[in-house]
Amino acid sequence: MNDNARPEPGRDPGGDPSQGPDEPDRAAIARRIGERRDALGLTEAELAAKAGMATRYLQHLAEAGPAFDPGGFLRLASALGLSHRELVEGRTDEAPGRAAAPEHPVLIRLTVRECWDRIGDHGVGRVAVPAGPGPAVLPVNYVVDAGTVAYRTVPHSAAAPDSGTALSFQIDRIDERLSRGWSVLLAGTAEHVTAHEEIDRLAGHPGSEPWSGGDNPLWIRIRPTRVTGRRVGSL
Repeated sequence: MNDNARPEPGRDPGGDPSQGPDEPDRAAIARRIGERRDALGLTEAELAAKAGMATRYLQHLAEAGPAFDPGGFLRLASALGLSHRELVEGRTDEAPGRAAAPEHPVLIRLTVRECWDRIGDHGVGRVAVPAGPGPAVLPVNYVVDAGTVAYRTVPHSAAAPDSGTALSFQIDRIDERLSRGWSVLLAGTAEHVTAHEEIDRLAGHPGSEPWSGGDNPLWIRIRPTRVTGRRVGSL
Protein backbone atom coordinates (compact mmCIF):
# COMPACT_ATOMS: atom_id res chain seq x y z
CA MET A 1 0.00 0.00 0.00
CA ASN A 2 1.26 3.50 -0.85
CA ASP A 3 1.58 5.49 2.40
CA ASN A 4 1.35 8.71 0.39
CA ALA A 5 -2.03 7.88 -1.12
CA ARG A 6 -4.59 10.64 -0.57
CA PRO A 7 -8.38 10.41 -0.29
CA GLU A 8 -10.54 11.67 -3.08
CA PRO A 9 -11.07 15.47 -2.87
CA GLY A 10 -14.20 16.35 -0.89
CA ARG A 11 -14.52 12.88 0.58
CA ASP A 12 -14.37 11.98 4.25
CA PRO A 13 -11.33 9.67 4.62
CA GLY A 14 -13.26 7.80 7.29
CA GLY A 15 -16.39 7.46 5.17
CA ASP A 16 -18.00 4.44 3.58
CA PRO A 17 -15.42 2.76 1.29
CA SER A 18 -18.23 1.20 -0.75
CA GLN A 19 -19.17 4.59 -2.16
CA GLY A 20 -17.78 5.67 -5.50
CA PRO A 21 -16.05 9.05 -5.84
CA ASP A 22 -19.05 10.60 -7.62
CA GLU A 23 -21.71 9.38 -5.17
CA PRO A 24 -23.23 11.73 -2.57
CA ASP A 25 -21.81 11.37 0.93
CA ARG A 26 -24.46 9.17 2.56
CA ALA A 27 -23.14 9.77 6.08
CA ALA A 28 -23.36 13.54 5.60
CA ILE A 29 -26.89 13.23 4.21
CA ALA A 30 -28.01 11.09 7.15
CA ARG A 31 -26.51 13.65 9.54
CA ARG A 32 -28.26 16.45 7.67
CA ILE A 33 -31.60 14.65 7.95
CA GLY A 34 -31.17 14.24 11.71
CA GLU A 35 -30.11 17.85 12.27
CA ARG A 36 -32.99 19.21 10.20
CA ARG A 37 -35.50 16.92 11.91
CA ASP A 38 -34.29 18.08 15.33
CA ALA A 39 -34.48 21.73 14.25
CA LEU A 40 -38.11 21.21 13.19
CA GLY A 41 -38.91 19.45 16.45
CA LEU A 42 -40.09 16.26 14.73
CA THR A 43 -39.73 12.69 15.89
CA GLU A 44 -38.71 10.02 13.40
CA ALA A 45 -42.27 8.75 13.35
CA GLU A 46 -43.67 12.23 12.67
CA LEU A 47 -41.19 12.84 9.86
CA ALA A 48 -41.94 9.44 8.33
CA ALA A 49 -45.66 10.19 8.40
CA LYS A 50 -45.10 13.57 6.68
CA ALA A 51 -43.04 11.82 4.00
CA GLY A 52 -45.64 9.08 3.55
CA MET A 53 -43.47 6.14 4.63
CA ALA A 54 -42.89 3.80 7.55
CA THR A 55 -40.36 4.75 10.22
CA ARG A 56 -38.17 1.72 9.43
CA TYR A 57 -38.20 2.65 5.76
CA LEU A 58 -37.19 6.23 6.63
CA GLN A 59 -34.24 4.90 8.62
CA HIS A 60 -33.16 2.67 5.76
CA LEU A 61 -33.57 5.46 3.19
CA ALA A 62 -31.43 7.82 5.29
CA GLU A 63 -28.66 5.20 5.39
CA ALA A 64 -28.97 4.07 1.75
CA GLY A 65 -29.01 7.53 0.19
CA PRO A 66 -31.02 9.12 -2.64
CA ALA A 67 -30.11 6.57 -5.31
CA PHE A 68 -31.98 3.81 -3.45
CA ASP A 69 -35.40 5.45 -3.90
CA PRO A 70 -35.29 8.82 -5.73
CA GLY A 71 -39.05 9.39 -5.38
CA GLY A 72 -39.07 8.57 -1.69
CA PHE A 73 -36.05 10.76 -1.10
CA LEU A 74 -37.79 13.64 -2.85
CA ARG A 75 -40.78 13.23 -0.52
CA LEU A 76 -38.40 13.18 2.44
CA ALA A 77 -36.75 16.43 1.32
CA SER A 78 -40.17 18.06 0.93
CA ALA A 79 -41.21 16.90 4.43
CA LEU A 80 -38.06 18.56 5.79
CA GLY A 81 -38.81 21.81 3.95
CA LEU A 82 -35.73 21.47 1.74
CA SER A 83 -35.12 21.03 -1.95
CA HIS A 84 -33.61 17.75 -3.15
CA ARG A 85 -30.32 19.53 -3.83
CA GLU A 86 -30.22 21.19 -0.39
CA LEU A 87 -30.67 17.84 1.31
CA VAL A 88 -28.07 16.06 -0.84
CA GLU A 89 -25.43 18.79 -1.04
CA GLY A 90 -26.24 21.02 1.93
CA ARG A 91 -27.71 24.49 2.00
CA THR A 92 -25.67 27.41 0.67
CA ASP A 93 -27.62 30.11 2.57
CA GLU A 94 -27.24 28.86 6.12
CA ALA A 95 -26.48 31.27 8.93
CA PRO A 96 -22.74 31.80 9.46
CA GLY A 97 -20.86 30.34 12.40
CA ARG A 98 -21.77 26.66 12.03
CA ALA A 99 -18.14 25.56 11.96
CA ALA A 100 -16.41 24.50 15.16
CA ALA A 101 -14.61 27.07 17.31
CA PRO A 102 -10.82 27.30 16.90
CA GLU A 103 -8.77 24.95 19.06
CA HIS A 104 -7.23 27.75 21.16
CA PRO A 105 -9.52 30.78 20.68
CA VAL A 106 -8.44 34.28 21.62
CA LEU A 107 -10.49 37.51 21.68
CA ILE A 108 -8.55 40.61 20.67
CA ARG A 109 -9.77 44.21 20.82
CA LEU A 110 -9.39 46.26 17.66
CA THR A 111 -8.09 49.81 17.66
CA VAL A 112 -10.30 52.56 16.25
CA ARG A 113 -8.14 52.68 13.13
CA GLU A 114 -8.42 48.90 12.69
CA CYS A 115 -12.21 49.21 13.02
CA TRP A 116 -12.41 51.80 10.23
CA ASP A 117 -10.07 49.72 8.08
CA ARG A 118 -12.52 46.83 8.30
CA ILE A 119 -15.56 49.00 7.63
CA GLY A 120 -13.90 50.21 4.42
CA ASP A 121 -15.61 52.80 2.23
CA HIS A 122 -18.92 51.01 1.59
CA GLY A 123 -20.73 47.72 2.08
CA VAL A 124 -23.71 46.15 3.83
CA GLY A 125 -24.16 46.35 7.59
CA ARG A 126 -26.90 46.44 10.20
CA VAL A 127 -28.39 49.47 11.92
CA ALA A 128 -30.15 49.14 15.30
CA VAL A 129 -32.81 51.78 15.95
CA PRO A 130 -35.26 52.24 18.85
CA ALA A 131 -38.63 50.55 18.30
CA GLY A 132 -41.25 49.02 20.57
CA PRO A 133 -41.16 46.64 22.28
CA GLY A 134 -37.40 46.42 21.53
CA PRO A 135 -34.82 47.79 19.09
CA ALA A 136 -35.18 46.96 15.40
CA VAL A 137 -32.07 45.66 13.63
CA LEU A 138 -32.16 46.25 9.87
CA PRO A 139 -29.69 45.56 7.03
CA VAL A 140 -28.60 48.64 5.07
CA ASN A 141 -26.21 49.57 2.30
CA TYR A 142 -23.77 52.06 3.75
CA VAL A 143 -21.08 54.44 2.59
CA VAL A 144 -18.35 56.03 4.70
CA ASP A 145 -18.07 59.81 4.49
CA ALA A 146 -15.69 61.97 6.54
CA GLY A 147 -15.64 59.77 9.61
CA THR A 148 -19.36 58.99 9.48
CA VAL A 149 -21.53 56.18 8.11
CA ALA A 150 -24.47 57.07 5.87
CA TYR A 151 -27.28 55.05 4.32
CA ARG A 152 -30.43 55.79 2.36
CA THR A 153 -33.96 54.74 3.22
CA VAL A 154 -37.63 55.70 2.93
CA PRO A 155 -38.91 58.60 5.07
CA HIS A 156 -40.94 57.53 8.12
CA SER A 157 -39.76 53.92 7.76
CA ALA A 158 -38.30 51.79 10.55
CA ALA A 159 -34.78 52.65 9.38
CA ALA A 160 -35.46 56.41 9.47
CA PRO A 161 -35.28 57.59 13.10
CA ASP A 162 -35.60 61.28 13.93
CA SER A 163 -32.47 63.41 13.91
CA GLY A 164 -30.72 63.19 17.26
CA THR A 165 -31.92 59.63 17.93
CA ALA A 166 -29.33 57.36 19.53
CA LEU A 167 -28.62 54.31 17.37
CA SER A 168 -25.86 51.85 16.56
CA PHE A 169 -24.35 50.27 13.47
CA GLN A 170 -22.62 46.90 13.21
CA ILE A 171 -20.66 45.05 10.57
CA ASP A 172 -18.91 41.70 10.90
CA ARG A 173 -17.21 38.97 8.92
CA ILE A 174 -16.72 35.27 9.64
CA ASP A 175 -14.25 32.90 8.00
CA GLU A 176 -15.86 29.47 8.41
CA ARG A 177 -12.86 27.55 7.09
CA LEU A 178 -10.39 29.13 9.51
CA SER A 179 -12.89 29.56 12.40
CA ARG A 180 -12.10 33.21 12.90
CA GLY A 181 -13.82 36.53 12.40
CA TRP A 182 -14.30 40.09 13.54
CA SER A 183 -17.04 42.52 14.53
CA VAL A 184 -17.16 46.33 14.61
CA LEU A 185 -19.79 48.39 16.45
CA LEU A 186 -20.47 52.11 16.07
CA ALA A 187 -22.66 53.94 18.58
CA GLY A 188 -23.83 57.45 17.83
CA THR A 189 -26.72 59.66 16.77
CA ALA A 190 -28.78 59.92 13.61
CA GLU A 191 -28.81 62.96 11.39
CA HIS A 192 -31.04 63.59 8.35
CA VAL A 193 -28.98 64.82 5.40
CA THR A 194 -30.83 67.73 3.76
CA ALA A 195 -28.14 69.78 1.99
CA HIS A 196 -28.34 69.15 -1.77
CA GLU A 197 -24.57 69.13 -2.24
CA GLU A 198 -24.17 66.50 0.48
CA ILE A 199 -26.94 64.36 -1.00
CA ASP A 200 -25.36 64.55 -4.45
CA ARG A 201 -21.94 63.59 -3.07
CA LEU A 202 -23.31 60.62 -1.15
CA ALA A 203 -25.40 59.45 -4.14
CA GLY A 204 -22.27 59.46 -6.32
CA HIS A 205 -20.34 57.28 -3.89
CA PRO A 206 -19.66 53.65 -4.98
CA GLY A 207 -22.10 51.31 -3.24
CA SER A 208 -24.77 53.94 -2.66
CA GLU A 209 -27.47 52.10 -4.62
CA PRO A 210 -29.60 50.01 -2.21
CA TRP A 211 -29.69 46.28 -2.90
CA SER A 212 -33.42 46.23 -2.17
CA GLY A 213 -34.11 48.67 -5.00
CA GLY A 214 -36.88 51.21 -4.97
CA ASP A 215 -36.80 54.94 -4.31
CA ASN A 216 -35.00 55.66 -1.04
CA PRO A 217 -34.62 59.44 -1.07
CA LEU A 218 -33.72 60.01 2.58
CA TRP A 219 -30.07 59.83 3.63
CA ILE A 220 -29.37 59.09 7.31
CA ARG A 221 -25.92 59.94 8.62
CA ILE A 222 -24.59 58.24 11.75
CA ARG A 223 -22.14 60.40 13.69
CA PRO A 224 -20.32 57.94 15.93
CA THR A 225 -19.47 58.83 19.51
CA ARG A 226 -17.90 55.43 20.14
CA VAL A 227 -16.17 52.96 17.80
CA THR A 228 -15.26 49.52 19.12
CA GLY A 229 -14.36 46.18 17.61
CA ARG A 230 -13.09 42.71 18.35
CA ARG A 231 -11.66 39.85 16.40
CA VAL A 232 -11.59 36.15 17.21
CA GLY A 233 -8.57 34.08 16.26
CA SER A 234 -6.43 31.29 17.68
CA LEU A 235 -3.04 31.02 19.31
